[in-house]
Amino acid sequence: QVQLVESGGGSVQAGGSLKLSCAASGYTAKIGWLRQAPGKEREGVAVSCPRSGRTYYAVSVKGRVTIFQDHAKNTLYLQMDSLEPEDTATYYCAASATAGCNLLHRAGDIRPADFDYWGPGTQVTVSS
Repeated sequence: QVQLVESGGGSVQAGGSLKLSCAASGYTAKIGWLRQAPGKEREGVAVSCPRSGRTYYAVSVKGRVTIFQDHAKNTLYLQMDSLEPEDTATYYCAASATAGCNLLHRAGDIRPADFDYWGPGTQVTVSS
């Protein structure tokens, strides 16, 4: 069983930065961040692949966000810079205990169906 709890959301002006944290318990084959804006479908942001040590990003955020883990603290982070109003969403930490990363993730195609466990989410609001 994997348990995930996010923190670090908040309100920021366009161009600003936020760092999200996800406290994780249990083994994860992959762990990542996804987001859902009001009226839109949930979409992938970034994924970390413990087996390979690789990380992959959605095209929409590549170059502006960094996903990384502190294994000693069992915590996943998402550093977000140059935030835009379009980044406003609820951000979720999600994980799979069985399936690792694949070629789709390498192409930035990170889908909600790839994950089995979810945190409650944390709100990020970017104002213009």
